[in-house]
Amino acid sequence: MVVLVTGANGQLGQAIQSVVGNYPSIDFVFCSSVELNITDKSNCETIFEKHKPQFCINAAAYTAVDKAESESEKAYAINVTGAQNLAFVCKAHNTVLLHVSTDFVFDGLATQPYSEGAVPNPTGVYGITKLQGEQAIQNTWEKHFIIRTSWVYSQFANNFMKTMLRLASERDSLSVVSDQIGTPTNAVDLAECLLTIISFDIRHSTFDRYGIYNFSNEGQCSWYDFAKEIFKVNNISINLQAIPTSAYPTPAKRPVYSVLDKSKIKKEFGIEVKDWEVSLKNY
Repeated sequence: MVVLVTGANGQLGQAIQSVVGNYPSIDFVFCSSVELNITDKSNCETIFEKHKPQFCINAAAYTAVDKAESESEKAYAINVTGAQNLAFVCKAHNTVLLHVSTDFVFDGLATQPYSEGAVPNPTGVYGITKLQGEQAIQNTWEKHFIIRTSWVYSQFANNFMKTMLRLASERDSLSVVSDQIGTPTNAVDLAECLLTIISFDIRHSTFDRYGIYNFSNEGQCSWYDFAKEIFKVNNISINLQAIPTSAYPTPAKRPVYSVLDKSKIKKEFGIEVKDWEVSLKNY
């Protein structure tokens, strides 16, 4: 069983590499953006022809939310064209595609967790291109799992947790937004989720299970709450101030509320979802 992973040097790609020892029956092929440029369809075809994967996890994405506002063509090339290229090649090789999407496909105006059936309404370039990537896959290849996630962090690559720890080593005080609500997701938990779906697919027919799923850790918090817990877990003493979004303007608008409902993925694949605070302490 061969699983090809794109974006191997990114946060999720590295998280998947950290847990491969738990899946000895799977042969993993990890491709960095240099080895596999998903915006180049012929490159995709060459790699697929060489490795002939039964599954492909697309961990490659343009995720710089603010920079996307001024780099829309680059964001589109990776998040839309790249996703479509993979879908085309997966279809040609009968490969099941697992694609990671985001809570940014929503406008954040909800007052209860978003289900997979909620109507998307992205407000920035990043969210728009991720939604278009989802649609490109849906219109190209039926054997797909699109996993929407949120606030991903880990010990790998660049993310909110590592930024907070770096800033805490440089400053005596920090101000963090307290009126945006979501759920932190540890990249290792997301990696395990994706591989659980693959393991399930190997054992059972999933023709009736393809589609969109939500996955994040359980619970909800603000970015301020998240930062506070990060410092608590790491025994860091710092003057942390809560501020409103209006006090920290950014090029891209953030969802005010982007908690995801995980009922579907827990029911269909029996996935146990850890509380975000527990997962933060574990890792």
